[in-house]
Formats: sequence, C-alpha cells, structure tokens
Amino acid sequence: MSGAGPSYLGGRDVARLIGPAEAADALAEVLRAGLDPERCPPRTAVPVPAGELLLMPAASGSWAGVKIAGVAPGNPALGLPRITGSYLLLDGPTLRPVALLDGAALTALRTPAVSALAIRHLTPDGRPLRLVLFGSGPQAYGHIEAALAVREVAGAVVVGRDPERARRLAAHARALGVPEARTGTAEDVADADLVLCCTTARTPLFDGRLVAPGATVVAVGSHEPDARETDTALVRRAAVYVEARSAALREAGDLLIPRAEGAIGPRHVAGTLADLVAGRGPADPTAPRLFKSVGMAWEDLAVAVAVHRAATDGSGRET
Repeated sequence: MSGAGPSYLGGRDVARLIGPAEAADALAEVLRAGLDPERCPPRTAVPVPAGELLLMPAASGSWAGVKIAGVAPGNPALGLPRITGSYLLLDGPTLRPVALLDGAALTALRTPAVSALAIRHLTPDGRPLRLVLFGSGPQAYGHIEAALAVREVAGAVVVGRDPERARRLAAHARALGVPEARTGTAEDVADADLVLCCTTARTPLFDGRLVAPGATVVAVGSHEPDARETDTALVRRAAVYVEARSAALREAGDLLIPRAEGAIGPRHVAGTLADLVAGRGPADPTAPRLFKSVGMAWEDLAVAVAVHRAATDGSGRET
C-alpha cells in the first residue's frame, strides 16, 4: 500500500459506483467464500440525546472496517436524514485506513442489496411480480430499485402514512418502468407476490392472514426487540429466513415478540441468507416466506469493499 491517506467516497460516489444488484453479488460472494455471519461481532448501540449511536465493526479476508452510524428520529422534521454516519474501510493485514465512505449512503445501498439477494432466492423468476411497498422514505426508494434490479415487476402499490409522499414514490416507480404503480392500503397485500416493509413502524403494518400462499414478505425497518412491522399470524405460518439466527434473536422484534407470546419456538427460523445462497431454499412452495433483516456489519464491509474496488478500477456504472 502507498503512504497516501484514505480516499473519500461521498454519497453521490457510493450511489454512482455500484447498484443494488452488484452489491447483492458482493454479499453472495463473501458468503460463498465461507464467511459465517453467526460469528460476526454484534452491533453496539449507545443511547444519546438525539437518538442512538451504532458501532458496527467487521473483518473478512483481506479487509476490515467499521461503521459509526447515528439514528436521529427528529432529523426528518428538520429536513435532515434520519441516518447519519461514516464508514472506515481498512486494509486487513495492516489495519491501515484505505477509504472513508459516507455511512448513510452505504446503508441506503446495503439494506436494499440484502433484500435483493433474498428476493432472488425467495421469489419466482419466471413471471412479473405484483409488489406492495410500505414506506415512502429513502429505503422505500432504494427497495423499488432493488426489486427492479433482480425481478420484473408487473405493478406496485405504495402504502404510506403521508399520502403525498406515497404518490411521489408511485410516480417514481412509474418513471422507472413499472407499468402500474399507485397508492393503496394495507389490504392490497392480499394480491401481492412480494411485500416490502421499509418503515419506522413499531407495530404490525398489515394482517398477516391476508398474505397469499407462496408470497414473500421482506421486513427491514427495525432492529429493536420491541418493534416489528409484521404480525404474529404471518410469522407463525411463514417459512422465516434471517441474516443470522444470533442477530435475529438479539434484535428482531418481528420474531422475538411472537416467541415471547408462545406462538413460535426457538427452531421456527427455517434458514439464513447463507442457506439461501447455498441453494437451501423453502421446502414448502405453498407457505408464505418472510425474510427479516436487521442489518449486520459484515454486509456493510462487503458492500464497502465492492464500492472501493469500483472506484479504484474504474468499473463503476455510468451516472
């Protein structure tokens, strides 16, 4: 390595260099290389007056890194992003800083990429999917792009608390090529092949009994034991997949609350993202599928490395 200091990759750089499909490829690559998410260090969360500070370190192969992220619930009212922070990418053998990335942009790319990887393995690829999306913030926009990157979408229904923001997201989906995109209600999940939950909700967004057999639900909105976007009815009847059992049983309220109610047992989780990448998918084609993501540090590292490589070898996608 040279003696030069770390490069800086801002939010526009991160968004320009790779998309969710390439980031999903990077995640699959590290899992196939043998990374075990169950052994990754847990997230450290520190309450602060503005919200929460998160510390997320990881190491894999010839790389290491750490994300320091802020979650400031009051920021949107000030016209500021809810998620802030930075990512420091390090050379693994020497721990010398290689690059500093905008942490919010990395999170905005990484989370949809994790979902895209799950969608590849949990949804059929032989026909266009009917999509219902809960949320209208940055992650909702990222998840529309992620879904389109890995599947054909026949139509999209946006369900949001703010009707105007929901209409803007539906218009954005149409601009991206979704032929039928509109706003709707929670009852629209009954006709969905794919349901994406990208909200800050702390209680279930819809009646899980409405989800069709074989449909897939992806929930990414929370990493808190007492918050959830899906209800017990869905969790109980679904084949549940997570990034890692250890992380889910620490942080995923979508699973911990039904478990505390006695509705599911400790063996209810059907598998992990690594299982899906290895070809061990759902055995019952009629059961709904639920992928619950809490976000893990190894994912940030894998995507940060992919962004850095794209920046240094000139392979970034066109803007």
